[in-house]
Amino acid sequence: MLAHRYLLRPAARLRRSRRIAAGVSERLWLFDLDNTLHDCSHAIFPCIDRGMTAAVSESLNVDIETANALRAKYWLRYGATAIGMERHHGINMRDFLHRSHDFDVRPLIRAETGLSAKLRQLPGRKVLLTNAPFHYARSVLRHLGILQQFDSLWAIEHMRLHGEFRPKPSPALLRYVLAREGVPAARAVLVEDTLPNLRSARQVGLRTVHVYHSGTPFARRNNQRPSYVDLRVNSVSDLLLRRRPVRAV
Repeated sequence: MLAHRYLLRPAARLRRSRRIAAGVSERLWLFDLDNTLHDCSHAIFPCIDRGMTAAVSESLNVDIETANALRAKYWLRYGATAIGMERHHGINMRDFLHRSHDFDVRPLIRAETGLSAKLRQLPGRKVLLTNAPFHYARSVLRHLGILQQFDSLWAIEHMRLHGEFRPKPSPALLRYVLAREGVPAARAVLVEDTLPNLRSARQVGLRTVHVYHSGTPFARRNNQRPSYVDLRVNSVSDLLLRRRPVRAV
């Protein structure tokens, strides 16, 4: 069974349960975190990069070159280095994630202004869906001033399904999240900077928004919008202005 961690909004959870029981389905916005709600590439990503390599090196007592090679191998194979570390080396995932993300995000965060007010203008519930660790994601949301905008948070620790980790872009994960949130795919929108995750979302039946930043690691280098992307934006402000193509039916 997949673990699920909710944030501090018991009243919202109660209203959600009542809507599900009554068969009422509102729109659900599934937001990615890094390079979607804030500019991770500016200063945070280099810290994660260094921390991840150091965590692999120290956990396995290998040199930096070997650590980097293992990082790349496990990320490509599993979608997260931490999964490979647990599966192949017996490294405790929670400990590894705390070691690799052991830094203060506060002075490193860069994001658009007025983000909390802008998120409030989007009709429907907001849920965070990130392959990042829970403690890091919650810290970023708190320092962005938007923690209370989200009814629930799904992080990498919560993505274990039938004994196996299934991070994004897993279609099984997306279906399970929708089931737990009580919203059909046609009423949900995934807002992401990573195209493979958006492709999987479309396969499941979600609407899709690509947050495009040409300088980020996962940006497509041409100006073509893939067919599985309903809307391409540069920010939450842009989404507010141009959200018509993703209005759920």
